[in-house]
Amino acid sequence: MTRTVVESKTKTAVLGFDEPFCVIGERINPTGRKKLAAELEAGDFSTVEKDALAQVAAGATVLDINAGVVYNSNPNPNETEPPLMRKIVELVQGLVEVPLCIDSSVPGALEAGLEAAEGRPLLNSVTGEEERLELVLPLVKKYNVPVVAISNDDTGISEDPDVRFEVAKKIVERAADFGIPAHDIVVDPLVMPIGAMATAGQQVFALVRRLREELGVNTTCGASNVSFGLPNRHGINNAFLPMAMGAGMTSAIMNPVALPTGPKKIAEKKAEIEAKGVILPADMDDETFCQLFGLGSTKPRAGKEMEAIRAANLLTNNDPHGGEWIRFNKAPDEAGTAGGRRGGGRRRRA
Repeated sequence: MTRTVVESKTKTAVLGFDEPFCVIGERINPTGRKKLAAELEAGDFSTVEKDALAQVAAGATVLDINAGVVYNSNPNPNETEPPLMRKIVELVQGLVEVPLCIDSSVPGALEAGLEAAEGRPLLNSVTGEEERLELVLPLVKKYNVPVVAISNDDTGISEDPDVRFEVAKKIVERAADFGIPAHDIVVDPLVMPIGAMATAGQQVFALVRRLREELGVNTTCGASNVSFGLPNRHGINNAFLPMAMGAGMTSAIMNPVALPTGPKKIAEKKAEIEAKGVILPADMDDETFCQLFGLGSTKPRAGKEMEAIRAANLLTNNDPHGGEWIRFNKAPDEAGTAGGRRGGGRRRRA
């Protein structure tokens, strides 16, 4: 069976057809996050620290590290991104023990991340574009790391799943020319938004089966792409992930964390309840209020997608005796959240 091994200094994550689903936490990425981008340019890594710890506590087994900030002071990512990538990698691996995924479109940033990473990180990514193949595959070989292979090439992203399969096959074959085995290629077959393409779900399930059966490779995807532009995205994602797992998908790049309920939403709900004549206890704290009235939590916690993944692992016997499911459903204080930190929870700050 195909096994893709990703390692930190102290922990190993394995992607495989008979392994628990690998959750690659996507939050450390400034794309579309203006506040985080501004913080990084200012040398403030507090959100990175919080996101790293929260994702591991929620169940991420690998953390994706993306340093793709376009600085206002210097818009050239070839100059700014490599040192920033190195800084974030060093910081995150000083906080948590899980392996990392080095994510960039800048080859210099990929190498900076590889140089800084302890163990055997996952590299994200290579495509079927000729220039990208010639730049990235030598790095994969040099550092002996697995790589995410995205199924687009110089012609762009095809809506035809057969074309995307052929691009994946091309990447696997070109990797073999460099001495890179198929078990170190993790194919992203590209999930299309179901709102724009009604057959997007069926396409990716069929593609994943072909990739497993014909190429023998592990697979991943940007899980939230499937629900883009639609209401109740979590509901769609919750159905999509177990179905993808059933088709043979072995990992996903996703957000494992349900973000905390903010004070504005809490105040609005309290006003709504009080307008109905309900008198709330004066000493009721916001966390208790959220729990009682179905508002989630004031603290980051595992999202509903993680619940769906844990249940699917149990149902496919990739959670023997249900140990992970039982731990997942314990109260946070009982289950504990410090296990992902190094040194018993001590932080090493940059």
